[in-house]
Amino acid sequence: MSELTQLPPDADAPDEVMWQGKFITARTRGRWEYVSRARGIRAAVILAVDAEDHVILVDQYRVPLGKRCIELPAGLVGDHEDVADEAASVAAARELEEETGYHAGRMEDLGEFYSSPGMVSESFTLFRAHDLTKVGEGGGVDSENIVVHRVPLADIAHHIAQWRQAGYAIDVKLLLLLGAAMLGQHTPGKHIPG
Repeated sequence: MSELTQLPPDADAPDEVMWQGKFITARTRGRWEYVSRARGIRAAVILAVDAEDHVILVDQYRVPLGKRCIELPAGLVGDHEDVADEAASVAAARELEEETGYHAGRMEDLGEFYSSPGMVSESFTLFRAHDLTKVGEGGGVDSENIVVHRVPLADIAHHIAQWRQAGYAIDVKLLLLLGAAMLGQHTPGKHIPG
């Protein structure tokens, strides 16, 4: 790991809250504008692969995008007062079951990640769900209208290409499933499918 010799000028600027809602806070620090989660809310994302090497994905309408998005199951940690102190692994297991109808026998913490660090300070903890058991239909809570997809890992690139062609947004976290194939197939001047 390299050491930084000089911090950028905005690093020491005061952090100012420009606007805060129930879930999001808009901030400035020097010339930077960014958003963060309000009230210490965090996110948990779940990689769930069943015993037959099928990955469990979800799709739901995302208002900021104006269309449905294919994603790994995910949810917020500490977003309600009754679960404010909930462990991220417990929230991840709960969200997996609510969204997909799968219960995980064990959740493995794979670390903290940032999806868009130039614009959003939010991180998410990635969990790998083990020992999956189908216990319900999923679909989320309230009006989430989540659709569950069980896709063979061997065919993931094909499915993502089809969803993209059909007009779905594809969450950046799906690169986790495409990464090795994309790197293995890439040679200079060669088109990468998807």
